Amino acid sequence: MDCLHIVFKLLPNWKREAEVKKLGYKVHGDPFSTNTRRVLAVLHEKGLSYEPITVKLQTGEHKSEHFLALNPFGQVPVFEDRNVKLSESRAITQYIAYVHSPRGTQLLNLQSHETMAILTMCMEIEAHQFDPPASKLTWEQVIKPLYGLETDHTVVKENEANLEKVLNVYEKRLQESRFLACNSFTLVDLHHLPNIQYLLGTPTKRLFENRPKVHKWVDEITSREAWKMACDQEKSWFNKQRRN
Repeated sequence: MDCLHIVFKLLPNWKREAEVKKLGYKVHGDPFSTNTRRVLAVLHEKGLSYEPITVKLQTGEHKSEHFLALNPFGQVPVFEDRNVKLSESRAITQYIAYVHSPRGTQLLNLQSHETMAILTMCMEIEAHQFDPPASKLTWEQVIKPLYGLETDHTVVKENEANLEKVLNVYEKRLQESRFLACNSFTLVDLHHLPNIQYLLGTPTKRLFENRPKVHKWVDEITSREAWKMACDQEKSWFNKQRRN
């Protein structure tokens, strides 16, 4: 655990609230949402305070007139930095990582045009190759049961096959570097965390465990203190409800 995380955890409530007011960051979302957790992870990696504002997905609050004024697509999260309002979790993480590049974990490897290109390419691979099957598997095996819906095992089988193809590429890539983009933890790895965490509690876990390099990578990124905090509602959401 780095010093920023230690200091953040030890801050009394009044000091944390003071930093929240100073930064003015607000996160509208749900602490169990994969996309919201992606944003929480980068905030904790940077040791930044923020105001969590709950959007109740189960009651359809994300489709309410109030929320649609923030994001007309009706999706969480929405990130506010005073006059800047952003949606799309990956865009939000890049914004935070860039604005606070000297602070906390260095999540953007921009040492050269080449490293920037590789980082960008790997983030695109996560969004367009890994996320589609991983999100469908999370939906079928984790989210649907929460709503009392039946898992479609045909969909699970189809998407596990697609995910395996991606993980085979990752296994080869991780023979060349410690993390996916380079030898240091970056946004590329962070963006994978929400779906991986949920899938580790499902039979799909075997797809990660059956590949030695992928298995080691998953163990390392899921054990990061910032990620543990992002998954801990008490530490990430401060038990706050949405204000009227």
